Amino acid sequence: MIRAFCLGLAAASALAASPALAQDDEEPPLILSLGVGGQLLPDYPGADEYSLGPLFTGFARRRGAPIPFRTPDDGIGIGLLGRDSVVDFGPLLQFQGERDEEDVGAAVGDVDFTVEAGAFVNFNISPNFRIRLEGQKGIGGHEGLVGTVAADFAVRGGNDTLFTIGPRLRLNDDDYAQAYFGVTPAVALATGLPAYDPDGGIRAVGAVAGITHQISRSFGVYGYAGYDRLVGDAADSPIVTNFGSRDQFSAGLALFVSFNIGNPF
Repeated sequence: MIRAFCLGLAAASALAASPALAQDDEEPPLILSLGVGGQLLPDYPGADEYSLGPLFTGFARRRGAPIPFRTPDDGIGIGLLGRDSVVDFGPLLQFQGERDEEDVGAAVGDVDFTVEAGAFVNFNISPNFRIRLEGQKGIGGHEGLVGTVAADFAVRGGNDTLFTIGPRLRLNDDDYAQAYFGVTPAVALATGLPAYDPDGGIRAVGAVAGITHQISRSFGVYGYAGYDRLVGDAADSPIVTNFGSRDQFSAGLALFVSFNIGNPF
């Protein structure tokens, strides 16, 4: 499960992006929050069936500071300039799970697990509004280029509640399109589907919402819901129209524990 693994490593990313763990008399303690739960995700891009998998979450902040601005589909990244910069950027990792043709229900070919490595840029327009660009290259698996354009609004309830919501634009190149949505002549002969050679471009439009709430000093809850609508060549793929769905939903819920680093509560 791609996002489960991605969020499972998010705690390490949060620590790397946070101030140094060493504390002095003028600096409040660092609070680390780690959690686990469950989520529903499509079995593969364009699928109409879903699987339940683990969901991990993690972030760090100083005592008295607000929950950091983050969204459910942020990749694993380390901002080189810091969250307080108007512009921040850094390396990024995402992961795409494998697609077995048995999951599709036709001999359309497998797509191996893919590591998507690239970079992100955040434009922090205000404390409550952020534009984010992501771009990655697939290593193994689909071997394509993918990208996301996101604009998110944040609503806060003091320091201990963060709600984010915003639209998404998903993009990919020809290699990604062919891997998940293309039908080669050989596959067409084996399955009876029409041959299909999709182009890259905008793959989907959608939105993602997430909420993080610190219930007490030690415990909190995190949840999210997302929706993508396949468009263009992805939506018109015979694989999608015959075996999948243009509507792609996701949702998850996790509980987290918060504790001080360096000294107890």
